[in-house]
Amino acid sequence: MTDASTSLPDSPAGRRPGESALVALGHPVPPVDPSAASPHAFPDGGTWRTEIPSVEGPEAVATVLKEAGALDVPVHRISQGSGVWMLTDSEIAEMVGACAEHGVELCLFTGPRGTWDTGAGTRTSSGGAGLRARGHDALAGCVEDALRAVELGVRCLLVADEGVLLTLHRLRTRGVLPADTTFKVSALIGPVNPASYAVYERLGADSINVPSDLTLAHLTEIRRVSRAPMDFYLEAPDDLGGYVRMYDIAELIRRGAPIYLKFGLSKAPGIYPYGAHLRDVTLDTARERVRRGRLALDLLARLGADTGMSPLGSRLPGPLHRFPDEPDSPEAPRDPHDPHGGN
Repeated sequence: MTDASTSLPDSPAGRRPGESALVALGHPVPPVDPSAASPHAFPDGGTWRTEIPSVEGPEAVATVLKEAGALDVPVHRISQGSGVWMLTDSEIAEMVGACAEHGVELCLFTGPRGTWDTGAGTRTSSGGAGLRARGHDALAGCVEDALRAVELGVRCLLVADEGVLLTLHRLRTRGVLPADTTFKVSALIGPVNPASYAVYERLGADSINVPSDLTLAHLTEIRRVSRAPMDFYLEAPDDLGGYVRMYDIAELIRRGAPIYLKFGLSKAPGIYPYGAHLRDVTLDTARERVRRGRLALDLLARLGADTGMSPLGSRLPGPLHRFPDEPDSPEAPRDPHDPHGGN
């Protein structure tokens, strides 16, 4: 990760939304605090990248790539939400090939996860344990998904459980998963304070999705303790609140860099887990996500703050902080001077 404190602007380049018109009417414009700017960047020097989420299957990938070309929307990453286990080998291979041809990173979700298994806790008002992997078998299923995906050429995996994240990271450090495999933390377990964000980085996360209801000040607080890339829904789906943060785009980059701008879609039907019965809505929403990206990037350009994008095809996060690795044995080491053997 690059320390960009000497190269990033102290405020969004150009102007702030409505600034000149409001000043002419005598409305004060809040001053920009230079200390709120992130000092970090991606290793290529860029401060922001783009992501199109919820791209379910090869036909949806082709739709996104075609629409991105037509609307001139740069795409760094395409992510899928239904899971590796909902795709055939040939479908994964086709998605990998299409993304590789266009220099786009493909990220697939590991599963199973709590919202789809036998646990009823996720259907209570408290949400139970959410998407986390319940029990050994669910953990094993996530590992199986990861091993299968990387064998087919996938190099980015989406995780929704701290134990799955650490397990996959340990497999990566041991060479079971390729060293250039990256792990992305789901928005549905995203951290909401600086300490928890730093914990995910240390567990092995290479980009971390935070909830879209965090304030700009919250992003600055996170950047004071961690340089791990941030994923942020500029427009969140309804099950994540449906927030639309388009006019915050320049400040999101200034405070949250390095950041992936995710072009989600509110007021859209849920499509997980995807199947052919959801084909039309999946392709329609895929096209609209790209269009939302065009709207956001147009706004960024109008504000004069559209510089600093990472080169297309870049994907790695740079060096990050990790917890020290632990022994292979599942049994904790005992203190030889403890007569009770640590019990």
